[in-house]
Parts: sequence; C-alpha cells; structure tokens
Amino acid sequence: MAYGLLAAAIAAEVAGTTAMKYSEGFTRLWPSLATVIGYVIAFALLAQALKTLSVGTAYAIWAGVGTAAVAAIGMLFLHESTSPVKIAGIALVVAGVVVLNLGGAH
Repeated sequence: MAYGLLAAAIAAEVAGTTAMKYSEGFTRLWPSLATVIGYVIAFALLAQALKTLSVGTAYAIWAGVGTAAVAAIGMLFLHESTSPVKIAGIALVVAGVVVLNLGGAH
C-alpha cells in the first residue's frame, strides 16, 4: 500500500513539474493551477507513504524516479536535447533507486 501511495506521489509530482514547463513562469493560469495541484497531491501522498516507509529510502525513490521521469519526458515529448550521457545519467538514477530498494529489503 505504501509503495502504491509513493508511486502516486511520484506521478503527481511529475505531472506538476511538466505543467510548470507550460506555465511560462506562472503567467498562464491553467498550467499554474495544475502545477500547484500536482505538488499538493504529491506532498500529501508522500506524507501518507512516510507513515510506514523509511524517510531516507522513500524520499530517495520519490526524488530519483521523479527526476528520471521528468528528464525522459523532456527528451521524448518536449524536444529537449538527448545524448548518451543524459541517457546514462537516467540509467544511473534508476540503478541507484534499485540498489536502495535492495539494501532496504534486508
């Protein structure tokens, strides 16, 4: 259950960050509202997940997966530059999240 809440928190944070790109510095109403709503939902769900997950692991997963997802969205859908170095960086973030999970399971 806690990992489901964490996954939903990550999705809300990614949606909020993506909407922020379209807010044009918070000058456009609807993307700005989507950003605020996304972050409020993300933090509320993260707080619920932290009731049972360790804060270090949960936050690392939330930040790492969110960062990797936003970077991938930027490259795939927002026409940001793609390079082998960026792809390797995303892979390293994902690998770090996997290692954290494996280390926390023992």
